[in-house]
Amino acid sequence: MFESAATTVASLVMLGLAGYGYHRYYKHLVLQKMENAFSPGDPVLDLSANISRIPSGVAGEPERNEHWYPRVEQAKVDAIVRGDEKGHYYLVVGEKGSGKTSMLIDAMHRVGGEGVSMFEAHADTEIFRIRLGKALDFEYHEDYIGSLFSIRGPRDTTPLLDIERAFNKLDKVALRRRRAIGKPLILIINSMHLLRDNEEGQNLLELIQQRAEHWAASNLVTVILNSDDYWVYERLKLNASYLEVLPVSDLTKERALTALKSYRVKYFNIEPSRAMLDEVYGMVGGRLAYLNRVAKSEDMLQTCRDICQTEKTWFLNQCWVLGEEMDDDVMDQQKYASAAMVLAKALADRQREIEQQCDPRKGHVLPEIPLHEARQIMTRADFIQMYDHVNVFTIDSRAMVRADSVPMQNAFREICGQPGFDEHLEATLDRITAIESLGRTREIVAKDLWHKGSYKITTRNAKGALDQATTVEVLPGKKEDEGS
Repeated sequence: MFESAATTVASLVMLGLAGYGYHRYYKHLVLQKMENAFSPGDPVLDLSANISRIPSGVAGEPERNEHWYPRVEQAKVDAIVRGDEKGHYYLVVGEKGSGKTSMLIDAMHRVGGEGVSMFEAHADTEIFRIRLGKALDFEYHEDYIGSLFSIRGPRDTTPLLDIERAFNKLDKVALRRRRAIGKPLILIINSMHLLRDNEEGQNLLELIQQRAEHWAASNLVTVILNSDDYWVYERLKLNASYLEVLPVSDLTKERALTALKSYRVKYFNIEPSRAMLDEVYGMVGGRLAYLNRVAKSEDMLQTCRDICQTEKTWFLNQCWVLGEEMDDDVMDQQKYASAAMVLAKALADRQREIEQQCDPRKGHVLPEIPLHEARQIMTRADFIQMYDHVNVFTIDSRAMVRADSVPMQNAFREICGQPGFDEHLEATLDRITAIESLGRTREIVAKDLWHKGSYKITTRNAKGALDQATTVEVLPGKKEDEGS
């Protein structure tokens, strides 16, 4: 009896020690894996290296796709990614195709990915959770062996709680790094504009910002958020204490033309004339995505025309107005489209008023309108965020509204300059007003007033006293002449 009891107690003690030992080992393994996620090398760098080795069709182009354009902001980004800039978290904001992600990847290449992790945001919080876990090499306890024994593991939770747990583990890893090296970890979240501006997306953004504020104050982790849209900055500004905004704009004229000329000479052995370079810049401006396409094409001017036509077609497909013949079923869409056309016309008119439309050194001077004034022009406050999301208009960090790009501004000017456009837009606005007026109109029909019947309508004030009385009755009509 005593031997059986001793054997049972010893078995339970051994089982308990084994479980406790595994639990301690598992927690240590989680932190070790997360530390390895910030070791030199990163999946983003491997992917960009593989993409850069894909032939681009340009003879003599090197294997690594070296960035041929100079960026003024690159030195600042390099210092942040190296860990030299501390005490802040950063929002990199700018139009799509302006080179934000390329700068971040270049900075990661310069440090070999050491101490840096980067991943893409997503509107679905479950997918965001999975991508964060992949970037941090964190399994969210999904590989916890305790689940084999029907023990309820810590994974039974929501995506936001999972993300919070991942950040808790990152706290411990960052503390170890700060004690060992003295520099913060760098966490880059790309495409933050893909989050939905609803309750779920705002809760996720608030969670990220709270951690970013804490990490910036303690120099543990430097968070870099990359966004194309302005609404992310609006949400962050509400609770921002350590936020620093890094606006990224198009290249200036001299930088763009110098880079374009050197690229054509190096890889095509052709030196374009100054007149051709000016014409290219006049059509596409200093947007890096456009310059990259133009520089690698055989016919630069035709590529510029294709880009301008693509932007014009996109704007018309999104925001064209249907005129006075439109059906009332499309009124909501036409409110959206007509407001965009009104704002585009205001920008086109303002461009004609600008005396100097292109600075010889800085380049294009696109007309811009303060955000509050743009909302007043459209008589709507909610549409401008959707226009920014579909890359028709853009809102910069100074809350100034302008065309998303030079080709888009050219499209505004061309569309609004068509003969009869003002009348067509005015007819659309009148039709919308008429439909709204019909929707607000109510018809009252009085029935059963034969034999001198009547309706008595009374109006009473707030105290219940009779204020006004109205009687509705039918008067006998005039008989027609028998000869008529």
